[in-house]
Amino acid sequence: MGVWNRIRNVWAALTMPTANLEDEELLDWLGITTRDKRKISEVTYFTCMKMLSETMGKLPLKYYQDTPEGKIRADPTDMTRLLTVRPNPIMTPTTLWSSVELNCQHYGNAYVWIQRNFLAERYGGEVINAGLWLMPSCDVTVLIDDAGIFQEKGKLYYQYTDAKTGELYVFPQEDVLHFKTGYSLNGIMGEPVRKIIGSSIDGALESQNFMNNLYEQGLTASAVLYFPAGELDERRRKELRNRYEKYLTGSKNAGKIVPVPIGLELKPLNMSLTDAQFFELRKYSALQIAGAFGIKPNQINNYEKSSYANSETQQLAFLVDTMSYRMKAYEEEINYKCLNPKEIREGYYYKYNEKVILRTDSKTQMENLASAVNNGIYTANEAREYLDLPQKDGGDILMVNGNYMPITMIGQQYRKEGEGNEGSEDQG
Repeated sequence: MGVWNRIRNVWAALTMPTANLEDEELLDWLGITTRDKRKISEVTYFTCMKMLSETMGKLPLKYYQDTPEGKIRADPTDMTRLLTVRPNPIMTPTTLWSSVELNCQHYGNAYVWIQRNFLAERYGGEVINAGLWLMPSCDVTVLIDDAGIFQEKGKLYYQYTDAKTGELYVFPQEDVLHFKTGYSLNGIMGEPVRKIIGSSIDGALESQNFMNNLYEQGLTASAVLYFPAGELDERRRKELRNRYEKYLTGSKNAGKIVPVPIGLELKPLNMSLTDAQFFELRKYSALQIAGAFGIKPNQINNYEKSSYANSETQQLAFLVDTMSYRMKAYEEEINYKCLNPKEIREGYYYKYNEKVILRTDSKTQMENLASAVNNGIYTANEAREYLDLPQKDGGDILMVNGNYMPITMIGQQYRKEGEGNEGSEDQG
């Protein structure tokens, strides 16, 4: 009887329609949503989303191994090719990771289904019919098995509903890469920035709409039409108002002369964007939104207090303050779910190359590489690899200046013969 009840509960969990509290259409129908689907059209919000997604998309993912000799580049595996060469037949890695970050920032969570052949992978064979597939965040519901229906109490499952066919799929947590924002109260689900600072984004969107309407009206202010009381009924008032709106609004009517009959007076209302500090408030709202995303002022085209050196510092601060957290979160999820236990034991891991964000001009790059080679930090072949040049024979030897000596030997070259040995014997 217990087995039958368990099977029945599983079937009910899979077939019973569930209310997704992240579904915007459902919330709109219930009248309890405060989110605006047009938020992505707000220019600061769009710029921040674009900056984060493109930055994540251009970061190359590298495959390494920790060995007794140190970190080395590991030979690629089938999973490495999916992560770095072609995740699936229709996406490049750049497209996949950019889309993942967009979903993550806009919805708070992003999900990637790992399609793989467990049997082949377990025995070291070729992984066939494999791929990494982005699941739209709005079509995924996270379930936690707190009752032990699937015999593992507390395990997560991801329910994906195909928006076109209506088919429902349930994946265990090992088969789904789950990326979330940094704001998560329960550690399972992330919260999107647009939900937390929705009022600021709404205000910026309204100011943008106001400017758009102002341009559509030909930068013409609202006006008041004076006429003798009692001489016009409601119908004629509407006709007169519509006529003057047609004459006065729109860029095509800008600068044209509008005839006004005797007895009527058309008086524009005073409107001053300067007095209302419109642009100052809009700039302040943009900085608030960018700050919530971790975007620096120069990245939203605010160069008011920026210089060339200051912009470079802001780019470094963006890497340290914003992207380092995002990269670490991605690396941890990928290393946990894309490596098998054998690879983890042998020290294999994936890591993003964050140096692409800090690329400098060619002159500075050559000076840095030359300094690293001359001081024994890089070999010549390692420096050539940064420049996408082939390796050369003899280029794997570390070189240093022959005039250098240990600090403990400073001054010994000025001593007379025998003084150094006597000092050494005395010390012994």
